[in-house]
Amino acid sequence: MRNFGKLLLAMVYDHVSSLQADIKISDMVAVAHIMNATLVIPQLDKRSFWQDSSTFCDIFDELHFITTLQGDVRIVRELPKELVLAPHARKHFTSWSSMGYYKEMMQLWNDHQVIHVVKSDSRLANNDLPLDIQRLRCRALYHALHFSPPIESLGKKLVDRLRTRSGRYIALHLRYERDMLAFTGCTYGLTDAESEELRIMRENTKHWKVKDINSTEQRTGGFCPLTPKEVGIFLQALGYPPSTLIYVASGEIYGGNARLSELMSCFPNLVFKEKLATEEELKAIAKHASQSAALDYIVSIESDVFVPSYSGNMARAVEGHRRFLGHRKTISPDRKGLVRLFDELENGQHREASSFSYLVRQMHKNRQGAPRKRKGPSPGIKGKARFRTEESFYENPYPECICSSKAV
Repeated sequence: MRNFGKLLLAMVYDHVSSLQADIKISDMVAVAHIMNATLVIPQLDKRSFWQDSSTFCDIFDELHFITTLQGDVRIVRELPKELVLAPHARKHFTSWSSMGYYKEMMQLWNDHQVIHVVKSDSRLANNDLPLDIQRLRCRALYHALHFSPPIESLGKKLVDRLRTRSGRYIALHLRYERDMLAFTGCTYGLTDAESEELRIMRENTKHWKVKDINSTEQRTGGFCPLTPKEVGIFLQALGYPPSTLIYVASGEIYGGNARLSELMSCFPNLVFKEKLATEEELKAIAKHASQSAALDYIVSIESDVFVPSYSGNMARAVEGHRRFLGHRKTISPDRKGLVRLFDELENGQHREASSFSYLVRQMHKNRQGAPRKRKGPSPGIKGKARFRTEESFYENPYPECICSSKAV
């Protein structure tokens, strides 16, 4: 029998959402290192909402991943045949756990040779981990997890084409897809028929736990993505001219061109990958949402300015990566504050564009990606719930992974 390390250890996991797989994989690399385990290349979740059949090597450069981390973790492509029938432990590791927790979990090796990690999201704490573990997470995410050569090549072509057109461009992560609006319960600006369609979708999606959502409360609380119209008003208020080239990183916009029309009237130079790439170039990733998202990720990382309309997983990952690359400009909309200003504008309280623009710029002068330490938990929140309110390590890996910046 081949030796796969101390106690023949192996770690496998599935049910990883392939759109956010890179962050979850990076955490599992660190967990495997802590537990002295051999890590099996992950199986990506093919039963998620998107029904994406992509495998790890469809999205990532598998050989680069294995060789880059060979000094930290032993990685194998699949569970060795001689271990298929070995004693397995199917384990739900506790969310936001410390290094001490995983040291305790090593007792599982007394009775099992394989640990099957069922859930891999947020399994490691954001803070209070040893420096070498935090840096390993960054090494895995920013150095080891490169996209597959075809995706990297096409992503570079898209960036080059944007640069040829204008020299500079904004990447707008526009979260206004049907599933996003249904999940968040955000129906502002939609017709009654559209709102009902989203309600039915939410009701029929079993793994979405919250069914009854007050759309008005969601919006005023800042929990809704900005609408395309609101994004246009926001960018105008920040001073971007109509000629600005904007790459729209998104899935299919709910309402299509009709919903985009008010954004396009402010910024006619909107570009989607479907227009930037040829049909032949996109053929390979058709019906693969994770590979399409990877292209958006590359273009967003390389943009001069990144603006997310919603602080979802991809937006946080892009912001963190841009910080790692030298705090590239990322404008994070204060959605709660903006909704108040938008409503005031709608009610005629800001008759001069200059005064409205001044308020928006003041609101965002410290929300543009400058160096700062991670935000801790919200005041008054106790127990495990406080971890949910912390800023994600991957959204801001300062200071552990960024040595030369000065925080403000």
